[in-house]
Formats: sequence, structure tokens, C-alpha cells
Amino acid sequence: MIVVDNILISDDVVEKQFVCDLDKCKGGCCEDGDAGAPLEDEELKIIEEMVEKVKPYLSAAGLAEIEKKGKYVFHREFGWVTPTLPSDNEICVYATRDQTGMIKCAFEQAFYAGIIPWKKPISCHLFPIIIEKAKKGGYDRMNYEARPKLCNPACSLGKKLKVTTYEFLREPLVRKYGEAFYEALDKVAKMKAGKKATTEK
Repeated sequence: MIVVDNILISDDVVEKQFVCDLDKCKGGCCEDGDAGAPLEDEELKIIEEMVEKVKPYLSAAGLAEIEKKGKYVFHREFGWVTPTLPSDNEICVYATRDQTGMIKCAFEQAFYAGIIPWKKPISCHLFPIIIEKAKKGGYDRMNYEARPKLCNPACSLGKKLKVTTYEFLREPLVRKYGEAFYEALDKVAKMKAGKKATTEK
């Protein structure tokens, strides 16, 4: 376990190697799960503001489900989450599947088109890192939770490129906690890796 500021970080975050291989997984994390994407409280307002702008990137079924259920829904276990489409393997309503089977995020497409300034929910951006807030104590728990089958290509690519999960996810980690946090995590991770290499000699 690593502790940086008030965040408890699983060793797997800095030790497991991971690089998304979209050609193989097809963005399956947008439909594989027990609920839609978890949303932080401040993201609810952002989604309210962004939906109109991303409508061109939504499917007709996604739009209909948003009209029916709302822009986000409350889940007993996960809190506020994006709605999903039961008719399409529980895919997120803000995602579409193209002819090749690739799943694309409406928010991300609009972001790269320069239409909106927000890339996507931070929980999506951080995957396979999952962050949970402790009920008491005011700290976060950060875990590595790659899907056993879905993420096999990403684990293989990470090993091939020798890129750890936290290195691959530098952008969302900085977005979530800031540059100083990432630099501190990077320093601790490299010290930990150096000690491990020394003991293995």
C-alpha cells in the first residue's frame, strides 16, 4: 500500500502494466459492468450543460433512454451513474457502436472536435483505476481493477511496452488530483521499483 496525501493507493496501481488496446477490446468497458459510469457530484451539472452539445454523437436509442430516465440515474451501490441501454448489452447511453464494433464516447468525440471542454467522466478516464471515498476519515482508496478477460489485451500491451498503469493514466490522475500528486506518486513508485529490483538480484 502507498500513501500520498490522503489517498491510499494499491501497489497494483504502480506495479501492474497496462495500456489500452482499443483495436482488440473495442472500448468494451463502456458496456461491461454492473451499472453505468459512476459520476461525481460536480459532474452532474456538467452533464446537464453538455448534453445538448453532444446530441449529434448520440444514438437514437440513447437519446430516447435519456428522455425516459434522465441524464443520470441513482444506483443504490454506486450512487449517481450514467444510464445504460438494456436493449444493447447495457451499453452507456452516451456511447455508440460503429460498424466495426468499436464503442465511442459522445463526450470524448465532442471534446476532440472542439465542441466541449470536458473530455468524459473521470471514472471512465481513470479506468482500470477505481477510486472510492471512505465513509469516514476523508480519504480516498485507489485500486487497480482491470477486467479479467476484457482487459487481457491491455495487460499484454502494457507488458510489451513496459508501461505501468499509473504511467499510462498520467493525464486523468493529474486531472483528478493535480501535478504535485502525480509527481509524488511517481517518485514513490520509482523508489519502490528500485528496491524490488535490488532484492531480486
